[in-house]
Amino acid sequence: MKVVAPKSFTFEGGKRAVLLLHGFTGSTKDVKRLGEYLQKRGYTCHAPMYRGHGGTPEELLQTSPNEWWQDVVEGYHYLLNLGYEEIAVAGISLGGVFSLKVAEEFPVKAVVSMCAPIKRSSTNGLFDRLYNYAKIYKFFEGKSKEEIIEELEVLKNTPRDSLNGVQSITENTCEELHSITSPTLVLQGALDDEIYQESASFIIEQVETNEKEIIWYEESGHIITTGKEKDKVCEDVYTFLNQVEWTDVVLQR
Repeated sequence: MKVVAPKSFTFEGGKRAVLLLHGFTGSTKDVKRLGEYLQKRGYTCHAPMYRGHGGTPEELLQTSPNEWWQDVVEGYHYLLNLGYEEIAVAGISLGGVFSLKVAEEFPVKAVVSMCAPIKRSSTNGLFDRLYNYAKIYKFFEGKSKEEIIEELEVLKNTPRDSLNGVQSITENTCEELHSITSPTLVLQGALDDEIYQESASFIIEQVETNEKEIIWYEESGHIITTGKEKDKVCEDVYTFLNQVEWTDVVLQR
């Protein structure tokens, strides 16, 4: 069975633009509900699909975090080219790290970082994420148990250079958090792993803006945009973005 990979999406809803970023081994499905919610309330949302994601785990390992970051940058410029001069950015997990990096390197109206592992000090756990993704993906491909076991064994011996690249980008982004002056919202699941919880508090301490807030979700784990409290996540992001001083300029197309 061929698994159809999710694609990038653009939901046009108004003059205010939001760049939405998914996580490692994730896809634009991570942020689709949030994008639809914001679109209905006057926001245009664009979510790029990173290279290698949404397909086989082998394809993912053939791409690099620098390529994924380039997809993020191209997503930002895609909105600029559509005529949106004011752009907010929101991301989940690795997308949360990328959202902070966007705020460090480009003008953004606001930044929303969700469950970002900014304090991760090694690649521990990254391959486990990929391995679990591989098991699920191969099952949906309709492969036999024997085929899956054999292919997973090969995956274990595949070079993991891309995982080292994730760590490098995360560390560099962590070092520059003090350069973020845009309004910042940090969202974190209280049932998530400890590294993510530590990261949430660290981010809010380090960003150099007086307009910052952290919200905890007591019944949520890691991907809070699709979890038990997903509706509250959407509401909180919308409330935060509405507090930002947008100029609502007419689009130049």
